[in-house]
Amino acid sequence: MNTVRIIGGSFRRRLLKFPDSEGLRPTPDRVRETLFNWLGQELDGQHCLDLFAGSGVLGFEAASRGAARVVMVEKMPRVLAALQENHALLQKPPAVEIVRGDALQYLVSTKAKFDLIFLDPPYQSGWIGRLEGFLPAVLNEDAAIYVEAEHEITALGDWRTIRQGKAGEVHFHLLRRPA
Repeated sequence: MNTVRIIGGSFRRRLLKFPDSEGLRPTPDRVRETLFNWLGQELDGQHCLDLFAGSGVLGFEAASRGAARVVMVEKMPRVLAALQENHALLQKPPAVEIVRGDALQYLVSTKAKFDLIFLDPPYQSGWIGRLEGFLPAVLNEDAAIYVEAEHEITALGDWRTIRQGKAGEVHFHLLRRPA
């Protein structure tokens, strides 16, 4: 098993375990540090969606920083089992909901609205383009989208990139809807 640590909030320094799985690349510490500097260190009361949960580090980091609700969607059975084990390790924070399923099916079926979506799909798969048209239905008016991709992203629908960075081969972006 591989490990990644939570860097802030109430679960700070806790290690999460995750299996080897094709396309699974946990967001590195320094990228998460940058992301939460952009967002503000606390996510008090926010509703977050981690569509390709993988290691779960983004979702658990959001819960650690006070998010009221974090839905983590994952379809790979071994990865899903690790998410559930990490949830138990953190004493099952009630804000965290783990959903076994496909990202697109979740977007189409949910009635929930979110303040922040973490979007880190497998690269070279076309997921971002397939999901783009379904995102507005689940986003609140002032919601943010965090995207990791193998290339730069300037916009997703009405959301525009306001901050971006690059770490190795990973391009990371924070998008918001213009006021």
